[in-house]
Formats: sequence, C-alpha cells, structure tokens
Amino acid sequence: MATQVTATATASAQRRSSFLQVAIALQTLTIFLQAVSAGLLLTSSYGETLHSVGARVMYGASMLYVLAAVLAWKPGGGSPRPVWHASGFLVLASVQVVLGIAHVPSVHLPLGVLMFGLSVLALARR
Repeated sequence: MATQVTATATASAQRRSSFLQVAIALQTLTIFLQAVSAGLLLTSSYGETLHSVGARVMYGASMLYVLAAVLAWKPGGGSPRPVWHASGFLVLASVQVVLGIAHVPSVHLPLGVLMFGLSVLALARR
C-alpha cells in the first residue's frame, strides 16, 4: 500500500515537473518568435500586427509559467525558487509590454534579448 502511494506521488510530481518544462519551453519559443516578428515589424506592413499579437501570446506564456511553477511547488512542498523565477519573468514581460506601447526601443530591444537568454537558461536548468 505504501509503495503504491509513493509511486502515485512520484508520478504526480513528474507530471507537474513536465508541465513546468513545457511552460518554460513555450515561453522561450514565444520570446524567440517576438524577435522574428520585430524584424518583420521593420520590413513589412503586417509586422506590427504580428508583433502585437505575439506580445499578448508571450505575456500569456509568462502567466502560464507562473501557474506551472506554483503547481510544481505547492503540492510537494519543494523549493519556491521556480516561483520566484517565473514571477520575475512576469515582471519583465510587464515592463516589456509597457516599453513597447511607449515606443522605447532603446530599452525594449535589449530587455527582449535579456529575457530570451534568461528563458533559455531556465529551460536548460530544468
């Protein structure tokens, strides 16, 4: 009986960890696609629309990362570090959106590069 409970708990923890990995991968992909759409923004008429829609998707992916981090942490009582990382990404995403709306590319672009690098690092650490 105890073995079955332990196996169930282990399987549940692995599912939460997998969800966290998928959330980080999705966030990394959306940030990369934002860089691509930024290039299109400079070279095509539909780039602005693509970048605007991509910003919303990237922000949603950052919120999903926070949710996945909380779900991976709370039930098992593990380290809250992934929650802090995910929350930090959400703050950076919020700043990124504000800078984009305000048309401040001198900070918006380097912050996007930083976010992509940090997201790749988070993905590699999982």
